[in-house]
Amino acid sequence: MKVLKFGGTSVGSAQRMKEVAKLISGDGQNIIVLSAMSGTTNSLVEISDYLYKKNPDGANEIINRLEKKYMDVIKELYTKEEYNEKGLEVVKSHFDYIRSFTKDLFTVFEEKVVLAQGELISTALVNNYMNEQGVKCVLLPALDFMRTDKNSEPDPVYIKDKLAVQLAKYPDAELFITQGFICRNAYGEVDNLQRGGSDYTASLVGAAVNASEIQIWTDIDGMHNNDPRFVENTSPVRQLHFEEAAELAYFGAKILHPTCIVPAKFNNIPVRLLNTMDPTAPGTLICNELVHGKIKAVAAKDGITSIKIKSGRMLLAHGFMRKVFEIFENYQTPVDMVTTSEVGISLTIDNKKNLKEILDSLKKFGTVTVDEEMCIICVVGDLDWENLGFEDDALHALKEIPIRMISYGGSNYNISFLIKASDKKKALQSLSNYLFNK
Repeated sequence: MKVLKFGGTSVGSAQRMKEVAKLISGDGQNIIVLSAMSGTTNSLVEISDYLYKKNPDGANEIINRLEKKYMDVIKELYTKEEYNEKGLEVVKSHFDYIRSFTKDLFTVFEEKVVLAQGELISTALVNNYMNEQGVKCVLLPALDFMRTDKNSEPDPVYIKDKLAVQLAKYPDAELFITQGFICRNAYGEVDNLQRGGSDYTASLVGAAVNASEIQIWTDIDGMHNNDPRFVENTSPVRQLHFEEAAELAYFGAKILHPTCIVPAKFNNIPVRLLNTMDPTAPGTLICNELVHGKIKAVAAKDGITSIKIKSGRMLLAHGFMRKVFEIFENYQTPVDMVTTSEVGISLTIDNKKNLKEILDSLKKFGTVTVDEEMCIICVVGDLDWENLGFEDDALHALKEIPIRMISYGGSNYNISFLIKASDKKKALQSLSNYLFNK
């Protein structure tokens, strides 16, 4: 059994849904994870914003516009009147439910229910289409098996047990469809997985059923060796180790969220990134095999702020670093890069929400300087310290770029460089030219 996930663009229109149907038909009793149609979640967020502001008229305007979009999809999607009516009934029931929130108190709990409607609609429409095509397709409600615990982390034992019960009910099914992103929390309330969304669902489901493979279908041919939005002549990376993929995802490769592949990694299930616009392309395979002695790709993370704390009290003092990092912990602000010297610490953060408070607290320990509008460039591959020359190659490629910090040794899979955001494009192109296009 495989798990195939299709994102919002892949089911973004009636025609795209039909193309997905062709891809998933006749390939075994697989589980299909679907996102909401592209643009839907943004519209639902906008509706929620109006409801928070107690503006039901504004909310209803967006609701009516979004409902009209779905009505147009139904006209194009189905050919039999029976399924056309089923589609209309699905859309009407969900949008009437969304409208019911325009009359009551609106909180974060109601918002999560509203946000869940996109996935519920898209899966119902595609499931009905598959049935119209004569495929024995079963819709598995994710809210019946996908759950998080009291720490808002997925509950793998619960997911595995409940999903097994659901699958056992339909031994003759040819295909299963379920929703990505949405779940229930430990208290039974509608919630969502946030990080990685539908990709995370696919990985969790894959782990629960011990899938032979997890496929993530998007609108790009796998993970590229650099960012094609800024760099010319990029190419897909055909194979990545799980750790390499996680580094690239964390440091800016938008095709995949770093959290979502963790269940697959721990259960040794390969993940394949594929392109719905070009289904024959090989994409990228992510697994536990490492290709030795090779730099695979480069990624960049924007919105970085660097902070340097310099203090004579740090010299030969124990407990100094603990006190510094406790400040970031107290303000729930993750740290990306860290470098130290005898009298100072430099580090980076990507969340400036509590920057003023953090700086005020750090000034108790020493002189604090801040650089904003920075960028982390990450070079990823087999970068074990015994591999000669790779660090020199990366540094040579950046010889004309001012480098604020370098982080190496915390992982065998990356070297990170902190540079000015204004130098990002030049740095990425230079690395591609020197590392991949020589």
